[in-house]
Amino acid sequence: MQLNQQPAMKKIWTWIKRIFLVILIIHVCWFLFFVFTLSEAIEIKDSKQTLVIVIVAIIILALVYFFWLRKIKPVKKISIGLWNVVFAAYILSFIYFLAGFLFNPPITLTQVGSLLQGNGLSRDYISYDEMGPNIKLAVIASEDQLFPDHDGFDLKAIKRAIKYNQRHPNKVRGASTISQQTAKNIFLWQGRSKLRKGLEMFYTFTIETGWTKRTILERYLNIAEMGRGIFGVQAAAKKYFNKDAKDLTMAEAAQIAACLPNPKLFTVKPLSRYVAGRYDNIMRQMGNLVGDADVQAIIK
Repeated sequence: MQLNQQPAMKKIWTWIKRIFLVILIIHVCWFLFFVFTLSEAIEIKDSKQTLVIVIVAIIILALVYFFWLRKIKPVKKISIGLWNVVFAAYILSFIYFLAGFLFNPPITLTQVGSLLQGNGLSRDYISYDEMGPNIKLAVIASEDQLFPDHDGFDLKAIKRAIKYNQRHPNKVRGASTISQQTAKNIFLWQGRSKLRKGLEMFYTFTIETGWTKRTILERYLNIAEMGRGIFGVQAAAKKYFNKDAKDLTMAEAAQIAACLPNPKLFTVKPLSRYVAGRYDNIMRQMGNLVGDADVQAIIK
């Protein structure tokens, strides 16, 4: 009976691979079209030039493999094995993306890292309605004021960050949107390598295409680190103010949002100098944004 099952399982896996190969080709082509049609795409960490180099390298490697390397049996065997691993990883990540429309991730690499570093893991996933409007507004005001309007990337902010980093090589200023941070936290690891940034772009495009803005913000507010070992707005509200996230005042929500650039360094309790100096500005920005119809459509 097991002998009969093996060909059947192999056939099923073959069909799964065919289906997902088509999905992968469409997915990658759609992503490339998106990047190359952005009027200022080159400002995204020189993404256009990097992608051209990667595409050319892949084409050359594919031609070398097809005309020469695949004739070497050990190389062909290793190549097939590597392709199966990469392809299986894509299938799992795509299923993870589909599930993410309905569910919060069971755990992220950042949360695993917090456990391994001895910082613990305090979290309490809640629904979007249970979060209340103040923390949603505070995070948008603090992290990404154009969140309702962009397609995942704030090109003007990226241009400003690039110019700042060129003038201050010892200081690095980021320009990640809420969508980019969500993609990074759910699918990837922390770091600044070109590989991770490239994958971050790919997954940011993916969630912006397949999820709503409310879903992206809900995932972010549930998984973002908001203190040493503290993940999500509910855990942060309980830890710092002994209340539910939906009951946070504007000032309390602004304090939590103020720590997000570096929640291990910029503490809410005790109130660090950075948070104390920044949360008043966030509250002013909240006042400016609260009447925006697009923002209201997301936070209500």
